[in-house]
Amino acid sequence: MFNFLVIASDITSSRGIVTLGKDRVFGCTNTDIEMKYAPEGVLDQPALMSLPLVITNESSSDPAFRAFARVGAITKIRRDDSNYHIEYLLDSNIPPIANDVLESLGPQLNFVPAGRRSWGDFHTNHWAVKDADLFRVLYTEGLGHRQPTVFTLPQEPVDPNLVSVMMPFDGGFNGVFAVLQSVVSAAGMRCLRADNIWEHHVLIQDVVKLIASARIVICDLTGKNANVFYEAGIAHALGQDVILIAQHETDIPFDLRHIRYVKYLNNEEGLRVLAESVGKRLQSLVSK
Repeated sequence: MFNFLVIASDITSSRGIVTLGKDRVFGCTNTDIEMKYAPEGVLDQPALMSLPLVITNESSSDPAFRAFARVGAITKIRRDDSNYHIEYLLDSNIPPIANDVLESLGPQLNFVPAGRRSWGDFHTNHWAVKDADLFRVLYTEGLGHRQPTVFTLPQEPVDPNLVSVMMPFDGGFNGVFAVLQSVVSAAGMRCLRADNIWEHHVLIQDVVKLIASARIVICDLTGKNANVFYEAGIAHALGQDVILIAQHETDIPFDLRHIRYVKYLNNEEGLRVLAESVGKRLQSLVSK
């Protein structure tokens, strides 16, 4: 369920008050829903305020003037002799969604389309309650959250057997990568790094796909390589399990020093220690 509020003016602030006549409440709303949220004609204010809110202004017939809806919550409802005064707060984490996009989702969100003799949900001021899972629909349609512009997030599921390694494109790290490959293989998984693949013309797209599709991402921050810092940030933002490794404590940027990392030396003994430490961490992450 969600509240749907259509007003006559643009939404210019993150919070506000809307005044609607009593005859505008439960417009375009099924009778059974009205009975549920207004038993005996009295609004169940706590129940209504517990529902998410979609608020927008009326759609225009001119395509040059697109109306945009916002998602938020009703924070207070007051009533006088002839009107309801509805206070709302917008969710700043959810970007605006064009009315025409929401209208295209009418069947999923139970919006009433405009007819020859009726206005429909998007063309008149009213307060409706819709029987639909708002956030599920927004999520499955890829709406309600910001999309990257530099690259495209892949839609493929995570490969439970893939470990991706982010490290500088430098021959001096080949021995380190060979050790990581051996450790990952011993754990029954496979190991790849970006220069092992070439599926897209733009390198960053291959890198992002490798990060997003991996069960675990290993990032070698040695040398304060800017590319690896960027890739570690992407991995953290996507919610991946990340193992940080570095040859020197000073290689770890300040913002990541609260996260445990594996320190190693690029020699025989140091690589043996690296293999042991990463192997234990892999087992811990895979078994959780």
